[in-house]
Amino acid sequence: MEQVEKFLKKHRICPVCTVKKLLGGTRIRFAGAPLENGAAPTPPMGWASWNLFGRNINENIVAEMADAMRKLHLNDLGYTYVNVDDCWMSSVRDNDGRLQGDLSTFPGGMKALVEKVNGCGFKMGLYTSNGTFTCEDLPSSQYHEETDAATFAEWGVEYFKYDFCHNEPIPTAAPEVRGISLARPGETEFAFYGAAAAELRGGAVILHDTDLSGDGAYAGGLDAAGGSIVFYGVNAPEAGEYTLTLQVRKNGKFEKYAEILVNGEIAYPVRVPCSRGKSSDGRVQTVVKLEQGNNNILIHNPVGSRMDSAAKQYRNMGLLLKAAAEAQAEKEGRAVKPICYSICEWGVNRPWKWGTAAGNLWRTTPDIRPTWASILGIYEWNVRLYQYASPGHYNDPDMLEVGNGSLTPEENRAHFSLWCMMAAPLILGNDLRAWLTPEGRPDKNNENLRTVTNRFAIGINQDPLCKQCKRVKSGTMDVLVKPLENRELAVCIFNKSAKAKSGGASLKELIKDEYVTLPEAPRYTVTDIWNNTTFVTQNEIGGEVPGHGVLLYRIKAMS
Repeated sequence: MEQVEKFLKKHRICPVCTVKKLLGGTRIRFAGAPLENGAAPTPPMGWASWNLFGRNINENIVAEMADAMRKLHLNDLGYTYVNVDDCWMSSVRDNDGRLQGDLSTFPGGMKALVEKVNGCGFKMGLYTSNGTFTCEDLPSSQYHEETDAATFAEWGVEYFKYDFCHNEPIPTAAPEVRGISLARPGETEFAFYGAAAAELRGGAVILHDTDLSGDGAYAGGLDAAGGSIVFYGVNAPEAGEYTLTLQVRKNGKFEKYAEILVNGEIAYPVRVPCSRGKSSDGRVQTVVKLEQGNNNILIHNPVGSRMDSAAKQYRNMGLLLKAAAEAQAEKEGRAVKPICYSICEWGVNRPWKWGTAAGNLWRTTPDIRPTWASILGIYEWNVRLYQYASPGHYNDPDMLEVGNGSLTPEENRAHFSLWCMMAAPLILGNDLRAWLTPEGRPDKNNENLRTVTNRFAIGINQDPLCKQCKRVKSGTMDVLVKPLENRELAVCIFNKSAKAKSGGASLKELIKDEYVTLPEAPRYTVTDIWNNTTFVTQNEIGGEVPGHGVLLYRIKAMS
């Protein structure tokens, strides 16, 4: 949480006052097609370590939580994942450059722990950061994406949370290009194409160094998606791999980025380090695949903003995780174990704009805390994003705090109800062992356990339509509507004040909203979720709503 707050402060991001700005904003270039990896057809459910244990986690605690979940029969209700957050990894990678479990707190290794959790009937989740270190300054996955994705798939991990601490954004600056040269692997260069021969697009321009021998030409104006150059007729004697050397003009003290797009299909990223030498020229090499005969090679920097950078980095990891899961399944001769991909970018770069193309769920807010103010603030932010949720792709207002802190029973029920209505992941974060009797059985008198195991509330969250609720009335008393399959409707009346108040809604008014699919009917069957009662009404629903509490209904039209 400290890292998040530092980031927000550094970039002058207000987590409340900029909501309207963040809901709109710059067009995102890397949205792309939705990532369909076969994971999370409905919002994922499970348990995660961070909210309670933080950095004080070890393999025994994880095994005990999985065992408690089994004894509580949470798997029967859909709580599938056991997720280990930060601090599971050693401070050093192994001799093959792979992440490994902390040598003291996870001495058995992560693959063995995955197998132990699987043996309890659950799926295992792990965490790293889209940065050079995790939030607790341990080895992370930026610049190791392919290796780490393959490692997680080999271990059998089925949930992956990707944080945003220590992120190094892709530079928006592009190199100034003198030309490209080609060579077969292991041979000397056989062709050079100068910048002056390229087609210029957008803001690209040809400039000249007058103090150099030759024409001194180079292409500039490629920064921040502002322009590109294309070399046509790049001839390859035969199809295959070639070493492409990008000849660049050294300029500036900052790293630069470009993508080399071959024949409009495969993009090869290159990074040009900041200028430190005395020479005015430099080179960067990559291996590209060319077709026999003429090829077209485009050079540009498509990253125009920090949002572009985050979207591109997170989508890249999502594709690598999907590919790694498929490759591991083929290697082992079994069905694919899809990896549910949780993007934890805190909402800084509007992940709801591009998250569907990158992963299964995306954090929309800073970290949650076990206080009513935190829960209410996160709800106010996330409830506005209803149009971005769909099957397999969800807004994530962070993990549940039910059972933590000093929340009242009403606040816990409201918290759980709101997350169910928002089609949010239901990831518990408390000490599950506290919900067991000394004999190891579920404590049926525990109100918090009864809250998170309410099948009717869970049914609203897990509805196959995966619609997030829309707020149709706001104020001290909010009214939320969530379309369900078979044209049913969930309605939540939420009292944000500390005192009990009367609240209600007219079904005839609610069905006028285009988001609602409940048909007009003479009568409706209404199930009161928390009172476990059913009644029939012609129109009105509601009653007294406890302070910081909710009324939650499931409604079906009667013929």
